[in-house]
Amino acid sequence: MRIRILAIGAVLGIGSLAVSAQMGSADKGMQPAVGTIVTPAQAFDSQLKLIEWEMMGAVKAMPAEKFSFAPSSGIFVSAQNTEFQGVRTFAQEATHVAEANYFFYSIVSGLKPDVDVNGIDKLTKKDDVVAALAGSFKFAHKAIATLTAANAFEVIKSPEPGFQTRATLAAFGIAHANDHYGQIVEYLRMNGLIPPASVK
Repeated sequence: MRIRILAIGAVLGIGSLAVSAQMGSADKGMQPAVGTIVTPAQAFDSQLKLIEWEMMGAVKAMPAEKFSFAPSSGIFVSAQNTEFQGVRTFAQEATHVAEANYFFYSIVSGLKPDVDVNGIDKLTKKDDVVAALAGSFKFAHKAIATLTAANAFEVIKSPEPGFQTRATLAAFGIAHANDHYGQIVEYLRMNGLIPPASVK
């Protein structure tokens, strides 16, 4: 588990650099100067914006008729030993992240989700899935805005392993979205599509 967390941290750092480079020079004026002390809310929100940009672009890039796509042994060479029973569809990958965003960030902030979360996992149509995911990121930003220097490292009750603070659970939510973004990227590439964040 410790190795996985360190690996996720490394991926977050590398991903942040890559996305910052791809987002262009327009955002450079919005970056705080080196040495500036920012609030916990600003720091975590900047990372949330990066994965939101990547993931929303990827989900919107998949054609509506491909939202039911899931990897299967048929797309690999016969010599490979593959098992895909129970693998999520593309829509299920995206709705899983939407549900997780509401779950993690409601614990981080104590805020109640502003929508009925029940049933998100049953969405299959592109427009519905995109809207649910966008709504979950909007809620996540609202929740992260509640982080302060005084409460960020307050230990909170959480079902996640280890003791959690508001800050560590916020980071875990961002890492979780990055994990599933990586899977979504593979789904796009299996369908001959380049993830928008990877376009140079």
